[in-house]
Amino acid sequence: MFTFDPALDAQVPPERMQGLYARAHEWYRVNAAQIADGGAQLQSVETATTVKNSPSGTVVVDGPFSEAKEVIGGFSIIDVPNLDAAIKLVRTWPFLELPSWGVEIRPILTVGRKSEG
Repeated sequence: MFTFDPALDAQVPPERMQGLYARAHEWYRVNAAQIADGGAQLQSVETATTVKNSPSGTVVVDGPFSEAKEVIGGFSIIDVPNLDAAIKLVRTWPFLELPSWGVEIRPILTVGRKSEG
């Protein structure tokens, strides 16, 4: 999952962001054999709706439920043999140049068993 702080990203000059997006598209092309999906960038956090259980029943709220500064901006599923390979691949993600960006790596849980990895 690609995480970032929108307030910090807003300070990045548009031409630098365009260059990073171009490099990210190239990253997907170069690493296509290890990427199990096409990736997905999410719309801004203001478009989010969260459905959550509460003592009074199900609650629907605008926006993300967490109070964190960082938001999940997108995700991609990679198919690599282990965590070391995932870290090696993720270290090449172009947006990691920006101080607000991070990549959270999580194994996928398959029905009936935990994924190793």
